[in-house]
Amino acid sequence: MLKIAQVLKSNGTDGGLLLSFFDVSPEDIDLQEPVFIEFDGLPVPFYFESFTRRGNNRAVVHVTGVHNLKDADELAGASVYADYFEEEDGEDLTGWTVKKADGSVVGTISGYEDIPGNLCIYVQTPGGEVLLPLHRELIVSMDPEGRSVTLTIPEGLL
Repeated sequence: MLKIAQVLKSNGTDGGLLLSFFDVSPEDIDLQEPVFIEFDGLPVPFYFESFTRRGNNRAVVHVTGVHNLKDADELAGASVYADYFEEEDGEDLTGWTVKKADGSVVGTISGYEDIPGNLCIYVQTPGGEVLLPLHRELIVSMDPEGRSVTLTIPEGLL
């Protein structure tokens, strides 16, 4: 999952939430898919009931199960995640470029290894194929248009 937004605050008395988006445009959000809001350290799935853009990177949303000010206030400051490892057309990240946090190119994603609780990607590098963890805390950014993902790669993995 990729951190796509932050709940800034409640909005109104009917459970509205003001979200600020990171590296994902609000129009790229699939309203039919769940988002996950971190609550007590766990990702809890929610579906958008309404979505109104506010500027370039913000939106006022209503999500399932949040229908009053008290519930909305409990989510203020929470992180919002979405599963962005598959695009709308079913294409996965295979073929995407992997970059280090400093911008240097590591290689190209050639496949996946779905280890329970730890999704990993095979990356074809000039020195051969390496296996890297694809954990949300290591993802710096994703660029669907440029088909690249930037990672913080732990020392010794390359």
